[in-house]
Amino acid sequence: MTQSDQSRRTVIKGIGVAATAALGGAPAQAAVPAEGEIWSSEYWAKKGDIPLWMFRKRIGAPKPGEPARPVVFFVHGSSVTSRVFDLTVPGKGKYSLLNEFARFGFDCWTMDHENYGKSGRTSGNADIASGVEDLKAAVEVVARETGQTKYHFVGESSGALRAGAYAMAAPERIDRLVFAAFTYKGEGSPTLAKRAEQLAYYRSHNMRKRDRDMIRSIATRDKPGTSDPAVIEALADVELQFGDQIPTGTYLDMTANLPVVHPEKVLAPVLLVRGEHDGIAAVPDLEEFFNKLPNGDRQFIILPGTAHSVALATNRELFWHVTRAFLTMPAPTVT
Repeated sequence: MTQSDQSRRTVIKGIGVAATAALGGAPAQAAVPAEGEIWSSEYWAKKGDIPLWMFRKRIGAPKPGEPARPVVFFVHGSSVTSRVFDLTVPGKGKYSLLNEFARFGFDCWTMDHENYGKSGRTSGNADIASGVEDLKAAVEVVARETGQTKYHFVGESSGALRAGAYAMAAPERIDRLVFAAFTYKGEGSPTLAKRAEQLAYYRSHNMRKRDRDMIRSIATRDKPGTSDPAVIEALADVELQFGDQIPTGTYLDMTANLPVVHPEKVLAPVLLVRGEHDGIAAVPDLEEFFNKLPNGDRQFIILPGTAHSVALATNRELFWHVTRAFLTMPAPTVT
């Protein structure tokens, strides 16, 4: 680090401390790349009687009086837990979004939704509406631990639907939104058309099979070669510790109940990210959603050489780049 960089960081830190002291809970400062050891901690939220597991990573443990860091909350999809955002694959490069965005200067959070991972098991199907209630409970923990009231959300696949539906329900909690592998009405999606063949099953069963082959298919069904097979095997290893059953709720919503996110009700800035070969997020479908968003601060980006899973794609650093750039956009001086 150069002397000028160190001086700039010192000034920014001083400003943040002063603002926090003066306002008793000021908004987070802009994300400033950080050096040091990554600190992590587990938390529990409660949705009624249901325990919901949460996980947090940032550079260094929180300290009283330090500048607040912008919070980014990662929301997982239908067939995986929050481990998808914190995967370690020795010899294959960096894959943990939580680690990378912690180094970018963010306070990173994620959770396992009801009936996923370490969170509580119920007789429910963990649909999008249930996911919204999960996020409401989780945000109370984030607010308590950080003192902040607005957060960035990054959701992938049905995680983007969860984040979007939450943004409609609690617009006052939203800073910026990143929807990756999102779908609006599902029109033009070969994956959803195939999935709809099982609609009667999703209506009558709250759980479905999720074995190693199914996890592998996430990376191969659209465009084989866009993800490293060894990485998907590592994902399957950590996912299958939670069993081979996963809820049907988001599948039911995506095949029978779309749209669940209405663009005119999403008031925050939005970045739509689509993999070039994504079989769920059809371009015309996303364009219709994009054009109806009321906030002029919006972007739609297609990532080359990438399919549905952008978080674990070989070209994942493209996703890091566009997401980081969007979350660190300077405030416009003219509106």
